[in-house]
Amino acid sequence: MARLGVNIDHVATVREARKAKQPDPVAAAVLAELGGADGIVVHLREDRRHIHDRDVKLLRETLQTKLDLEMAATEEMVRIALEIKPEMVTLVPERRQELTTEGGLNVVANRDELKKVIDLLHEGEIHVSLFIDPDLAQIKEANKISADLIEIHTGRYANSRGRDQRTELHQILEAARLASKLKMGVNAGHGLDYTNVVPVAQIAEIEELNIGHSIIARSILVGLERAVREMKDLIAGRS
Repeated sequence: MARLGVNIDHVATVREARKAKQPDPVAAAVLAELGGADGIVVHLREDRRHIHDRDVKLLRETLQTKLDLEMAATEEMVRIALEIKPEMVTLVPERRQELTTEGGLNVVANRDELKKVIDLLHEGEIHVSLFIDPDLAQIKEANKISADLIEIHTGRYANSRGRDQRTELHQILEAARLASKLKMGVNAGHGLDYTNVVPVAQIAEIEELNIGHSIIARSILVGLERAVREMKDLIAGRS
C-alpha cells in the first residue's frame, strides 16, 4: 500500500488571505498525523506566498513522521534545507506567476545545475526527489545525476477524462516501472483527489502519494483527521 504525504500549503494559504495567525499549518500537521498521514509536505516558495520559514522550522521540531520540503533549486533554498535538515527535499520548478506548480522539472536541460544541488543536499545527508513529468528520458537523466527518488507529476492525468485519462495513467505506470527498475524511489502527486486517486494508488511501484488541495478542501467540511483517514482508506482499497 502506498504511503500518504499530506501537503498543508493551503492551510497557510487561508492564513495569508487575512495575514493572520490562524489557521496554523503546524497545528494542521499534527491533526494530519493523527489522521494517519505518513509524512507532511510543504513548499517553501521564493515569495513566501503561503508557507513561511517559521512554519518549516517548527514542523522540523514537532513532526512525528517525516518532513518533505518542496523547493526550487536555488542557493537560498539549499541553505535553508541544510539548516533545517528535513528527511527529504523535493526539487520542483517554480514561477511567481503560477497558482500552483504547473509541470515537472526539465532535468535534461538543467542537469548540471540540478546535479550541483543534489550533491550539496547529499552532503547534508538529505534524500533528494525530483518532481518530473512521466517522461522516460527525464527519469533516466534523474537517475544519472543521482536523485534518490522521483515524484511523478500526475496533473495531466487528474485533468483528463475517458480515453485520455487512461492514456495518461499508462504513462504514469510506465514511468513508475522504469524508475523502480533503476532502483529509484517512486512517489506521485498533483491534482489527485477522492475521485481519481485509486487507479494511481494501485500502481505497485508507487511508494507514496503526496496530496494536498483535495484533502484540505475536504477538511473544511469534515475535519482534517477524518479527511486524511478517508484518503488513506481509498489508497488502501478499504472504500
